[in-house]
Amino acid sequence: MELIRGLHNLRDKHRDCVATIGNFDGVHLGHVQILSQVKAKAAELGLPSVVIIFEPQPREFFAGVNAPPRLTRFDEKVRLLRAEGIDRVLCLTFNSRLRSMSADAFVEELLLKGLNVKYFVVGDDFRFGCDRSGDYAMLKQAGDRHDFSVANTETYLIDGERVSSTRIREALMRADFVEAERLLGRPYRVTGRVQHGQKLGRQIGVPTANVRMHRFRCPLQGVYVVEASVGAQCWQGVCNVGMRPTVNGTQPVLEVHLFDFSGNLYGQLMQVKFLHFLRPEVKFSGLDSLKTQINIDKDSARAWLVQQGRVDRQSGSDLI
Repeated sequence: MELIRGLHNLRDKHRDCVATIGNFDGVHLGHVQILSQVKAKAAELGLPSVVIIFEPQPREFFAGVNAPPRLTRFDEKVRLLRAEGIDRVLCLTFNSRLRSMSADAFVEELLLKGLNVKYFVVGDDFRFGCDRSGDYAMLKQAGDRHDFSVANTETYLIDGERVSSTRIREALMRADFVEAERLLGRPYRVTGRVQHGQKLGRQIGVPTANVRMHRFRCPLQGVYVVEASVGAQCWQGVCNVGMRPTVNGTQPVLEVHLFDFSGNLYGQLMQVKFLHFLRPEVKFSGLDSLKTQINIDKDSARAWLVQQGRVDRQSGSDLI
């Protein structure tokens, strides 16, 4: 799969395609329905399939730190789109210029000059252009004038409710991982590279693998039972997602203590699958109190794993 960053990187070889557009945060089952429609039409027409996404996402541009947390980091979203068999991802920088672009200019610069779209698939609530002035009816009219087809997708429902990133986010915030998995079509995971930290965990006898969140705001916060994998290897453990207030942390971190593990994971890509919520993140009086609580967390996690019949699992066969 080819990742194209920005309109300025489009070339003649990128013209003529079947495309769709959106945030695709989480790449959930509703998104998969849209992607299936795009791939089927692309195969029928003998054209590449293209997904157009934004970075930052529009709500992040407008709301800043008040925007809702993302389900997936950018690179994880790209991996999921690749796994769905999409040929190209075009990432547009959402900035003041794009925000102020009229709906007509959006069609002209992106769909016609940039991609020469032959078939365009949009969600049932898609709006575009300055002040969201463009809609499906406007796209249909533009398609009739410029000889490209526009298709609307039906809302994907589970239990009579629309599958959406918002619905999944709400499930995660209440730690309903079963519901999140139903809506995503896979367990909820966060992926990132293991980086060097302060090594405070090692000092108190509970070493952790740290994944820096950078600008990613995870919808989870607190301490969880998890399964973490690197390649085909999988370990159980406890994970803290948050700011680490006991050590005056200033940046969000995902840190995992792996049961029965010894070794070096620095620089490797780790997937963390969340299974069960243990407790909120708390500021303790010092490292001794923190160590005591972590040991309690470990015992609680092992007890839950035994109760669920998930002990001693070492296979990563079900991982993406």
